[in-house]
Parts: sequence; C-alpha cells; structure tokens
Amino acid sequence: MRIVVDRTRCASTGMCEALAPDVFEIGDDGALTIVQESPAEDRRAQMESACMDCPTQALRIDD
Repeated sequence: MRIVVDRTRCASTGMCEALAPDVFEIGDDGALTIVQESPAEDRRAQMESACMDCPTQALRIDD
C-alpha cells in the first residue's frame, strides 16, 4: 500500500494529519508532506478513512 497525494487538489486542510499525524504532516509552509508513503497494511482502514475524509479528494491508495 502506498499513499499518493494529488498536489493540484490538496488544500492542506489537515484532516489527514488529524487522523494519522505519523503519516501526514502539514509543514510550516502550509504544504502537505507524506511522512510514511507506505504505512503498514494493518493501517489500511485508517488510511482509507483519511482518503475518504479529504475534502478535496486529493489522497488515494495505490496497491
């Protein structure tokens, strides 16, 4: 599993960071950084929630 962000859609609202701060981080510059591009498979449900809760639908999971 790999987390991918569409930078043209990302508004850096921080919803993903609130759900998984060890995977997503909004930097001081306001840009989203994916800290762990390939989280463990046992976190799939959490990553799916982060993707679904993204207000701009900028996140996806690639298998």
